Amino acid sequence: MHYLVGTTSVHTAAAICDYLDERATADDTVSVVAVAPADDATARRDAREALNVAPVRLATVGEVRTELREDDDGDDPAAVLLEEAATAEADELLITPREVAADSSSGVGTTARALLEESSLPVVVVPAPEL
Repeated sequence: MHYLVGTTSVHTAAAICDYLDERATADDTVSVVAVAPADDATARRDAREALNVAPVRLATVGEVRTELREDDDGDDPAAVLLEEAATAEADELLITPREVAADSSSGVGTTARALLEESSLPVVVVPAPEL
């Protein structure tokens, strides 16, 4: 099984790693992708730290790949994750919900909603950690 993880913070990466801890095996691959604006040094730092979490927390998984995608074109994170999922030939996409607009009826953020609507892969929305 090949899991693709979308993350932006240590907290979301850790929550997804906790979810995978009981599912992913030594035969699986986990690709972790963080998308951060190229002009936001804090977001890029947070993304790099999130990527550092996965190999440590998923030490028993067969292969863990990480990639920071700097968004300098205003790309939609959902589009980047869908592109990565296709390139990696992922079997499942894992994300956590972000802040939800008060007028949102879906209960998830715009990226999660777009992935749920557009992905041909199963999308697992792991509950966000309590901060």
